[in-house]
Amino acid sequence: MIWNAFLLALGEIRRNLMRSLLTTLGIVIGVAAVIAMVTLGQGATSKVTSDIASLGRNLILVYPGTAKRGGGAALGAKPLKVKDADAISREIAGAAAVSATAMVTASVIFGNENRPTTVTGADNAYFAVREWEFHSGRPFSMAELQAGKPVCVLGWTVAKELFGHQNPLGASIRLDKISCRVIGVLRSKGQSSLGSDQDDFAVIPLQTFHRRVSGNQDVHLIYVSAVSSAATDQVQSDIEALMSERRRLTRSDEPDFQVKDMKEISDMVANATRVMTALLGAIAAISLVVGGIGIMNIMLVSVTERTREIGIRLAIGAMEREVLLQFLVEAVVLCLFGGLIGIITGLLITLGASHFLALPLVFNPAIIAVAFLFSAGVGVVFGFFPARKAARLDPIQALRHE
Repeated sequence: MIWNAFLLALGEIRRNLMRSLLTTLGIVIGVAAVIAMVTLGQGATSKVTSDIASLGRNLILVYPGTAKRGGGAALGAKPLKVKDADAISREIAGAAAVSATAMVTASVIFGNENRPTTVTGADNAYFAVREWEFHSGRPFSMAELQAGKPVCVLGWTVAKELFGHQNPLGASIRLDKISCRVIGVLRSKGQSSLGSDQDDFAVIPLQTFHRRVSGNQDVHLIYVSAVSSAATDQVQSDIEALMSERRRLTRSDEPDFQVKDMKEISDMVANATRVMTALLGAIAAISLVVGGIGIMNIMLVSVTERTREIGIRLAIGAMEREVLLQFLVEAVVLCLFGGLIGIITGLLITLGASHFLALPLVFNPAIIAVAFLFSAGVGVVFGFFPARKAARLDPIQALRHE
């Protein structure tokens, strides 16, 4: 009986092919929008998570400032010092590597090329905690670090923009008024999910930075790499206790420094993108409801147009449930065809948008299955009322219908 109803539904769809295609358009748009929005949202979540992970595994950040000011340096907050980083390295058992850093924006100049970039003062531990690999050259020697030699390591973007295809090793460049020799080039990490270039910077020894750039011994940020992900919570707690002690803070004092675990930041950003993805998916699903209303409208028109046909079927012995099933199957078939076309359309949109936005393609079969089943559910829900109306027609009145 269901097979016969399916064949009758296909025949009716073929007879009114253009109307059927236009009727399913709402379902097509709804399913395609749900798949595209959710898949792109999951790709964005994956991109943000991987970008944060690329900063370094088990990474903890220590910097001056209060939480009330959004992590910025608070007025009157004492700056960090190199001795703070030394104390963390010496006294925190779970710290695998510690790097004190200071940063400033400066012009980097070579020949006729002149561009702004971030100049970072750091030691070799910086490359370890940030997981930077060398494309060519070497890190700083101990003598260069201790004496504050004018040497530098370039990010991939700076090296490419200044030197093109030339070998930058051994070349002399200027960072504003400081002349330094290039001893290494780092491998590229590319753009972050926020659009910033992770390779646009130059690193010089921290001693050089203090003597020839900042003129003081302040440290802007201390990177701490924990020995394992399981140890990050304990390391974070130990650093907070140590820094409070070093800065002579009592329990009633508001901390004038912050210790942030990158895992917390990653989870926070990932949760935010997941909420946005769910919101966009819900908005896109509204078009499925609109498409279902269109299905119900056309099915009601179809019942009116085929009133005489329904009356003949009922008069020659067709059961009410058979008529109900025929129209219900027809509505479901329309929605399923729209769902299939929507799935294909949504996947094509996702492929194009992922390539254009440089997002990873996170293929989730569950989303496709849910969208397909939801489209079938729309057919059942919105097709039931017209089908019931057709099944309850009075055969005599239906046969008189012109």
